[in-house]
Amino acid sequence: MSVTLSPQNELQLQNPGIVLNCPHCQTLSHLTFAAAPKFEELSRQKPERIGMVFRCDACGEPVFLKFTAKAYSPEKIDLAAAYIEVERARESFPLTYLPKEAEALFKEALSCYSAGCFNAFGAMSRLTAQSLFRELGERGKLQLFDTLQQIKDLGELDDESFGTFRTVLFGSDADPWPHQPHMDAERAGILLEVMRDLLYQTFVRKARLMQALTFRRFVAPPQLESG
Repeated sequence: MSVTLSPQNELQLQNPGIVLNCPHCQTLSHLTFAAAPKFEELSRQKPERIGMVFRCDACGEPVFLKFTAKAYSPEKIDLAAAYIEVERARESFPLTYLPKEAEALFKEALSCYSAGCFNAFGAMSRLTAQSLFRELGERGKLQLFDTLQQIKDLGELDDESFGTFRTVLFGSDADPWPHQPHMDAERAGILLEVMRDLLYQTFVRKARLMQALTFRRFVAPPQLESG
């Protein structure tokens, strides 16, 4: 996607523009450009990053993004297509299905991710996994690893990515420094989906199925008497 800022302070984007989860209404929405620093001031100072204000088309609230400036010229400012979300939408998960300790730890992990603290998110994901290992025992740990392998196959994760996530979740703090791999935005985003699926398959799916079966036993229609 090509992103440029004109001398008239007009932001030019290729279609479909910017679409993201709004940090205010949590809706996947298109953003409309609202304001940026003056072109003349930017051209004079030439900052490495430029902050801009957008408006969520769903709720109308302001959304702040930062772009990296690639090149300055009298005709335009070229910006990198990738942007930084100053405020991120809160990540959610049905935490009540998890064991209490894991619930608290993964809730904090989600907060770290939403704040853009990706290495902290990785560390809290490891603590969540370690809590589950204590809760489920060695057999449960092996089952979690099998589930992670299934996620690799279903998600078609490459060996390098799978090795990273395996090290994060199943590695030890006693391992040589660094104890776990560095987490950037892309790695953390994939790890988030891996954690969600891992926890869903292990806890949420079973709990919801048991609830549904119990409900059906109570609401089953009476059998008709023959004859």
